[in-house]
Amino acid sequence: MSLRAGVLGLGVMGKHHSRVLNQLEGVEFKGVYDPADTVGKTIEGKPIVKDLDEFLDMGFDYCVVSAPTIYHLEIGTILAERGIHALIEKPVASTTADAITLTDLFAEKGLVGGVGHIERYNPALQSARQRIADGLIGDIYQIATRRQGPFPGRIADVGVIKDLASHDIDLTAWVSQQEYVSINARTAHRSGRAHEDMLVAVGTLSKGTIASHTVNWLTPFKERTTIITGELGALVVDTLSADLTHYQNGVVGSPWESVASFRGVAEGDITTFALVKKEPLLAEHEAFRDAVLSHGDLGIVTLKEGTDVVRIAEELALDGLEHRLKLD
Repeated sequence: MSLRAGVLGLGVMGKHHSRVLNQLEGVEFKGVYDPADTVGKTIEGKPIVKDLDEFLDMGFDYCVVSAPTIYHLEIGTILAERGIHALIEKPVASTTADAITLTDLFAEKGLVGGVGHIERYNPALQSARQRIADGLIGDIYQIATRRQGPFPGRIADVGVIKDLASHDIDLTAWVSQQEYVSINARTAHRSGRAHEDMLVAVGTLSKGTIASHTVNWLTPFKERTTIITGELGALVVDTLSADLTHYQNGVVGSPWESVASFRGVAEGDITTFALVKKEPLLAEHEAFRDAVLSHGDLGIVTLKEGTDVVRIAEELALDGLEHRLKLD
């Protein structure tokens, strides 16, 4: 028996979700809800419905919420009240309070709720996490991310922190298996929009790892890089190409006593790993389908984890605002 699935919201991500669901084994993609869609009457051969009750009356086991963030609480609540599992695009909600409300509601109803932090399903990051767990680079000292590019016209209701930095917050905590214990930010508004468009953040994780995130919408090229530095070397992840490179610490002897006593590292072997590059969105959908079938949350980003990301994002936005106000 196939699970019945649908999509709410037909923006860029909604179209991608529809494409993947329509080819997902064990799932019957039934259609899309979007009250303002002007694309046409169908997508992937399935109906586009403009009335929400009419859409939900079609009958669903789970739905993907890819509407603007400001509608996540409302739509998520309606789905939960109807007993429908939900995969909600990140950020899970506009505020921490709304995210907590959704988390509690889905738990109360006994439903599976997940958040679309797609970077967790990038094959390079998944491989990096496994190699870290295997001890390849020893203790993690630092994680530095760079996520930069031009402004995406599809974003209107959040700033660069919740749209882009939320990826880095989640992947940093996940790949290191640590929690943030502190976070500080510098933000800027350079494009005349209501929300911040540039961010530099520095944080400390629960095992002493330091983290830094450079994020903006004002760079005329796209960059998605994560550098994980440990006691035995470093891993460099390019999530655009799904490439993972290992830089091993070299061992170089020196007869010069003052140099030999310096606790640094030298360049060692460099290895780029060959990875099976499954589309991250497909991997995300396979994990959520399996979670619904097992009625568990193994392999998905939980609503609680998504809530933690929103909380940290709000701390970043507030800290950045406070520092800007000091300059005025």
